[in-house]
Amino acid sequence: MSTIDNRLTEMLEPAVEAAGYELIGIEYMRAGKHSILRLFIDHADGIDVDACAKVSHQCSAVLDVEDPITNEYSLEVSSPGMDRPLFKPHHYANRIGEIAFVQTVMPTDGRRKFKGEIISVDGQMVTLNVDGKEYTLALTNVKKANIVPQF
Repeated sequence: MSTIDNRLTEMLEPAVEAAGYELIGIEYMRAGKHSILRLFIDHADGIDVDACAKVSHQCSAVLDVEDPITNEYSLEVSSPGMDRPLFKPHHYANRIGEIAFVQTVMPTDGRRKFKGEIISVDGQMVTLNVDGKEYTLALTNVKKANIVPQF
């Protein structure tokens, strides 16, 4: 997670929790005037449009006061969806046995893309079984990770 992502998470997590939801994670995609700040939220009862609107309102107020992003951006609030993003160690631990697609920043064993079953989580390390071979990846090296929906 980048420095700005960490700062935004620390800033917005209390607002999301105050609204009664869990902040799963943040994606900030820089694209000039078309930059997007996307928040993924969850709740035991699920997420609907009203929940997204409520969290958007709460977080907009915090962002207006703190002003952590100097350029223009759009704020999006979303449910994690079927291809749920994985940000924290407990997200991986809760999905042991499921298939994940993980992209790393730096190569591990000569590769940066892994699609396999989540076998275990130990601190900041996750182990995937990719085509019968186990890879242990540092979560600090993960650029993006999502669950692969199985139908």
